[in-house]
Amino acid sequence: MAQHQFQTEVSRLLHLIIHSLYSNREIFLRELVSNASDALDKLKYLTAADDAYKQLRFEPRIDISFDKEAKTLTVADNGIGMNETDLIDSLGTIARSGTRAFLEKLADDAKRDSNLIGQFGVGFYSAFMVADKIEVISRKAGEDAAWKWSSDGKESFDIESAARDSQGATVILHLTEEGTEYANRWSIEDIIKRYSNHVAFPIYLTYEEKEYDDKGKEKSSQPKTERINSGAALWRRPKQELKDEEYHEFYKSLSSQMGGDAGEEPLFYVHTRAEGALEYSTLFYIPKKAPFDMYNVDYKPGVKLYVKRVFITEDDKELMPVWLRFVRGIIDSEDLPLNVSREILQQNKILLNIKNASVKKLLAEFKSLADRAASGDLEAKDRWETFVGQFNRPLKEGLYQDFANREAIQELVRFKSTAEDGASGWTSFAEYVSRMKADQKFIYYISGGDEKTLRASPLLEAYRAKGIEVLIMDEEIDDIVIPSLFSYRQPSGLHTEGGGDKTESLSWELKAVNRAGADEELGEKKDKAAEKEAKPVLEKLKKALGDRVKDVKLSRRLHDSPSCIVADENDPTLQMAQMMKAMGGGMEVPDIKPILEVNGEHPLVESLKDIDDEGRIADLAGVLLDQALLVEGVKLKDPADFVKRLNRLLAL
Repeated sequence: MAQHQFQTEVSRLLHLIIHSLYSNREIFLRELVSNASDALDKLKYLTAADDAYKQLRFEPRIDISFDKEAKTLTVADNGIGMNETDLIDSLGTIARSGTRAFLEKLADDAKRDSNLIGQFGVGFYSAFMVADKIEVISRKAGEDAAWKWSSDGKESFDIESAARDSQGATVILHLTEEGTEYANRWSIEDIIKRYSNHVAFPIYLTYEEKEYDDKGKEKSSQPKTERINSGAALWRRPKQELKDEEYHEFYKSLSSQMGGDAGEEPLFYVHTRAEGALEYSTLFYIPKKAPFDMYNVDYKPGVKLYVKRVFITEDDKELMPVWLRFVRGIIDSEDLPLNVSREILQQNKILLNIKNASVKKLLAEFKSLADRAASGDLEAKDRWETFVGQFNRPLKEGLYQDFANREAIQELVRFKSTAEDGASGWTSFAEYVSRMKADQKFIYYISGGDEKTLRASPLLEAYRAKGIEVLIMDEEIDDIVIPSLFSYRQPSGLHTEGGGDKTESLSWELKAVNRAGADEELGEKKDKAAEKEAKPVLEKLKKALGDRVKDVKLSRRLHDSPSCIVADENDPTLQMAQMMKAMGGGMEVPDIKPILEVNGEHPLVESLKDIDDEGRIADLAGVLLDQALLVEGVKLKDPADFVKRLNRLLAL
C-alpha cells in the first residue's frame, strides 16, 4: 500500500465540501452516475473506433446497491476504468486551471452553493458530503491489474493492488450518520429519476425484497435487481421516428413535474436537433393555457437544462428571455460543463448561442402558425387564436425588452381595431397597413382603458367618419410598449388595398389619437373664421378651469360630443400617470394636466357665447372637462363637485 498526499488545493476543497456545502447533498449521486456514464461513453467509442478494443465484450450498465447495516452505498460501472496512474491523476489532483478562483468563490459565504460542484471536474468529491470514507476499486480496459483507492477526505489517500473481474470502477461510500438517509430504495430511485432518468445507459438498483406472513412478520428476504431509469431521452430521438402521441405524453409528464395540468395536451411543440459548431437538442412546448404565475415576479421558469442527458437545473431564468416565460421544455447541450453555476450560466457563450438560436426558432414557428392561419387552415386558425388570446401580452413585452428580435415580434403581436369587432377580432400591423388609405401617413391607435370605453371614445368620431382605422390598445402595457416602438417597419413587397404602393416607404410612425397633433390627417383645415369666433368661448373656459388644464383648444376631431381630453405630445397620458402612481415603489409622478378640446358646433359650447355669469360658466366648464375625463375612464378627483355642478345646470 502506498500513501499519497492530496494536492493542497484539493485538501482545501474537501474541507469546504465537508463543512460548508450541505444545501443540496443529494447531487452526490448524480455526480457519481455522470462519471460512470462518461466512463461507459469512452469505452463505447473505443470499442467502435479502436481495433485494440473491438474484441472486448461490452454490455454497458451502471449498478447501484446499498447496505443499511454496514452503512454503505455502492455505484459500479463496466466502463473504461482506471489504472494506478489514472487514480492518482484523477482523484488526487485537480488538473484544470482556475481552481484557486473556484475555491475563493466557495469560501465566500454569500456565494455558497453546492451547484458549483463539478465546475472544475470535482464532482467525485461531492460524495464526501455524505461519506467519511470512500473506496474506489478499478480496472482499466485492456489491462489485467486492478487497483484500490481509499481516503477519508482529509489530507491523504492510499492506493494498493486489488481484484476485479472485469474493466470498470466500483465506488463504495461509507456513509456518515446524515448520509444514511440515502441508503434506501426510495431515496435512490427518486434521485435517479429526477437527475439521471435520461442517461443513455441502463441503471440498475439492487435491494432486499422482503416477504411477510399473515401476521406481518418477515418470512424471507432475497435480493432483487431492477432498472430504475428510462434511458430514453425523447428529445434526442429523430423527429421522423416520433408520433404526436409520444410528444404529448412526454409533455404531460413534464407539465406534471412543473405543477401544470398533467392531463392537458400542448397547443403545439417545436423539436430541434443542432449539429456542427454547437451540438444540442431542444424540445419546446407551448401550453394551451397561460401558466397561473405568468405575471408574478417570482414566476417558475418552464425550461429544464440537461448536459449530455444529465439534469442540471429547472430554476434558472437565464435559459429563456422573460417574455418567453410561458414556454415549457428541454435544452440538452453536449458542450456545456456539468454543474455550471448560475453565475456561469449568465456568462456562458455556448448557452447564450443556444438561447439566441432557440428564440429565433420559436419566433419562426409562431410566424409559420400565423401564416397558415391566415391562409385558411382552420386547425391552424384555432391554434393561432388560442395562442394570441393567451400569450399576446408577453409578446408585447418582447417588443419592449428584445430589441434584437423586435422586427420579428412586430409581425406577431395582435390588436383590437375599429375595423374588427368580436372576441377574435385581432389584427396585425401588416393587416392594418394593407387597409390604409392611399394617402394615409400614420398608423393610429388609442390607448388607456378597457376596450368598451375606448371604442366609445369621442376621440374616434372624426376618424370613424373619415373611414380611418384606429387600433384599440386596451392593456396597461400598451402605454409603455407602443411609445417605445415609435414606428412599424414592414417587410418589403407588401401593398395596400387603398391603391397606394407602400413598397417604397416601409416605415410608418405610430400616432396616439389621444395626443395633441394626431388630427393632422383628418382632412380638415382649421377655419380661421371659426377660430376667431370661438376665441371668446375658449378664453372663458381657460379662465374658469385655471390650472386644471394645460390648454383649451377648438377641436377638429369631434362630431357629436361636446368635449374630449388629449395629452400634450411630451406628456404621459392621464391613464399612464394613474398606472405609474398605482405601481408605487417611490416613483415620483408629476401632476399631468390634460388639454381640453371642445366642439365649437355643439349646443353646450355655443351657449357659452351668450353667458356672462361666471358661476354658470364655471359650472359648464367643469362639466365639459369632467365628462370628458369620465368618458376616457379617468377617475374624478372630486365626484361630489361634478354632481353639484350638473344639478345646478339641470335646474336651469
